[in-house]
Amino acid sequence: MATIAEIAEWTGGQAVSSLANSEITRVSALDDADVDAVVFASSADALQSALQSRAGAILASAKIASEEHDKRLVLVTDPRLAFSIVGDRLRPSVAAAIHATAVIDTTAQIGANTNVGPGVVIGAGVRIGDGCLIGARVVVEPGVIIGDRVRIQAGAVLGALGFGYARRPDGSYLMFPQQGALVIEDDVEIGANTTIDRGALEETRIGAGTKIDNLVHIGHNCRIGRNVIIAAQTGISGSSVVEDGAILGGQVGMGEHATVGPGVILGGGAGVLSGKKLFGAGQVFWGRPARPLKQYLRDLARLSRGR
Repeated sequence: MATIAEIAEWTGGQAVSSLANSEITRVSALDDADVDAVVFASSADALQSALQSRAGAILASAKIASEEHDKRLVLVTDPRLAFSIVGDRLRPSVAAAIHATAVIDTTAQIGANTNVGPGVVIGAGVRIGDGCLIGARVVVEPGVIIGDRVRIQAGAVLGALGFGYARRPDGSYLMFPQQGALVIEDDVEIGANTTIDRGALEETRIGAGTKIDNLVHIGHNCRIGRNVIIAAQTGISGSSVVEDGAILGGQVGMGEHATVGPGVILGGGAGVLSGKKLFGAGQVFWGRPARPLKQYLRDLARLSRGR
């Protein structure tokens, strides 16, 4: 529960009225808002809808709400971010518990205030930090290291053997040794049914604060930086690098030994060829093979003209 004054403090915003005394217990969409809920408005139209709602608190951009005097208003720089901050503060805490059906090796270490869901399997030598949430039927293979406040949704598999083979003269294949580590740093979130392979001889590493959607695959020896966003159905081949702050849209495909530089944005369905390096913070790349957005659009225009 929070007052409007507390919400203003959390978000670095300014409450329009010092007399507002609403008790806020949840975040809400406009259509479901009542006096116990906070909503946000990023546009003038959304603000008018919010003002007409029953919401007990309204987070709005100071640029569009500076002339309004509704006592429910909290003026902020970024309403969407402020709303997320409040949602995080009001989210019910998850009790530390290990479900009776979880299978945990006796050599595994699990930190304080961590919740392990039903059907989870945790292998030998695994280390899991404090305040983590391990969803139903997650599999953590032996030796994986997981930091603090990591959230892993149902069905994820962490630390499986990588897909690497040597070819014999007769055309058959022999697995290349897959004995490296997987390290997941603090505050990472991993979506449902995502798979992240261990390193072959070295390690696969997921940097702090990175958020990975459902149905993503990350191959062996990959290095994913800090605060990276990876959307659903993306596949990253072995030994590739995604540097800090990059954003990968849905169904991106990366070949092996490819590099996406810091702050690069890959549009949905983009393809990065093996060994390719893409750099330019804030630059958008699209298409297969991925190329700067302006070039991609020019290429599409030429194709539509038949030349």
